Amino acid sequence: MTGSPARTLLLWCPDWPVLAAEIVDGVPATGPVAVLHANRVVACSERARAEGVRRGLRKREAQGRCPQLTVVDYDPGRDTRAFEPVVAAVEELVAGVEVVRPGACAVAARGPSRYLGGEEAAAERIIEHVAQSCLVESQVGIADGVFAAGLAARSGRVVAPGGTPEFLAGLPVEALGRSALADLLRRLGVRTLGDFAALPAGDVLARFGFDGALAHRLAAGRDHRPLAVRQPPADLTVTAEHDEPIDRVDVAAFVARALAEQLHERLAGHGLACTRLGIEAVTEHGQELHRVWRHDGLLTAAAIADRVRWQLDGWLSGSSGRTGARPARPTAGIIRLRLIPDGVIAQAGLQAGLWGETGEERERAHRALSRVQGILGPEAVVTAVLGGGRSPADQVRLVPWGDERLPARPGLAPLPGEPIAGGGGRAGSAGRPADRSAGGIPPWPGRLPPPAPAVVLPSPLAATVHDATGEAVVISARLAVSAPPARLVVGTGRPAEIVGWVGPWPVDERWWAPAEARRRARFQVSLADGTALLLAVEAGQWLVEAIYD
Repeated sequence: MTGSPARTLLLWCPDWPVLAAEIVDGVPATGPVAVLHANRVVACSERARAEGVRRGLRKREAQGRCPQLTVVDYDPGRDTRAFEPVVAAVEELVAGVEVVRPGACAVAARGPSRYLGGEEAAAERIIEHVAQSCLVESQVGIADGVFAAGLAARSGRVVAPGGTPEFLAGLPVEALGRSALADLLRRLGVRTLGDFAALPAGDVLARFGFDGALAHRLAAGRDHRPLAVRQPPADLTVTAEHDEPIDRVDVAAFVARALAEQLHERLAGHGLACTRLGIEAVTEHGQELHRVWRHDGLLTAAAIADRVRWQLDGWLSGSSGRTGARPARPTAGIIRLRLIPDGVIAQAGLQAGLWGETGEERERAHRALSRVQGILGPEAVVTAVLGGGRSPADQVRLVPWGDERLPARPGLAPLPGEPIAGGGGRAGSAGRPADRSAGGIPPWPGRLPPPAPAVVLPSPLAATVHDATGEAVVISARLAVSAPPARLVVGTGRPAEIVGWVGPWPVDERWWAPAEARRRARFQVSLADGTALLLAVEAGQWLVEAIYD
């Protein structure tokens, strides 16, 4: 691909959800305020940050750090209604404003810089105009591409032309705004955008998929949008005519969803996906309204419907800045609504998810699980995290849904036949040494060889093992087996014939701490009915720890 990202000016309003709550609902943003979504903080005021509140905290922890915290529910519709006057104020000075999200909008920097006396002068003029018109503080960043301009706006910086890759290189991977991808990259040892950009593009696409490839281009300072987007055919535009003018937000939301699904189906029929959406409305008196929404990624039918609903809510409510100098409501109800796919990309290279569109099933599952947590508590929904350890039970840790997925013990799942990270015990025959070539992770001596069991019992079951003569099988201190195991009795169950066995594999853990020391030997056995079990002998007692498939 050729070409370079266009110079972009992005206006960013810090802590916008908090400011929107003040503008619309009268919540004092000067006090400690936190906006919560799915029981987690998504935005907070400066006073709340001073008390230790941070994004991502759970409600209870945030209130523990700041007992006087005012909690507000996240409402994207409210954020959009409050942001519409800011966009209108920017549009009074420059043309072609694109809404990136509520609280951020972008324009091409070339025009404003030419007739406002340079890029820095244009940034100062826009900030001053927004402050005077809407009483809203804002910051402007200018760089090559929307992504870099958004990061530059965090510090009010103007990045020199051609300096965007250098500006991005030192930033952490969390700046991509993709938490799952950032977490995976950190576990792979990729910590900065420069490290991520240095990876081969083909390998990134194969490993992380289409969204990872887009993030890779952004990390390298190559805004994908001008290179990938083409002007769509005119027949992709969808329009809805209404005999009865629409002047209520709930009716507009219903119309928006039907129109969004129609647009998405039409794009899918052409193998396309929308990345930039134009929304046009015409009132009964002929007044025309227009707004463009930009999205880093692919707009699903639900995402299109949300943006249309938010924009119509902003127009029909006529909300604006804190002084009441609000853009007037439309002169009449809306009689024509048109959705224009202003930017599209080919969807042929995208692999659909197991239950539908790419990414849609993930969002649906997240909403459902978060709702269950809200009803039953955070511990009601847990996910498994693999880590290090010598037994199957040690290698799995259950964490509540939404919590940070960190293993209880260091180390990742090993390659077939290789032990995994850890240490601190004496290895038996199962724990052969391993080199440190796989990410520099030390081995876990004494780990069981593959395959891993299918079921790990939460509490081991007491058992007895007998030889062919009916005598109990015991293990000596030197790991000598008194006789070959022949029959197994689990609890008070019936005896089962053992047709094959292997072991013992010893583990002597934390022998230097008598209160925490643990010494045991493990066996794998096959029963006559086809069942395979993992047994352990500890302090003379046989235990069933896991079941093999």
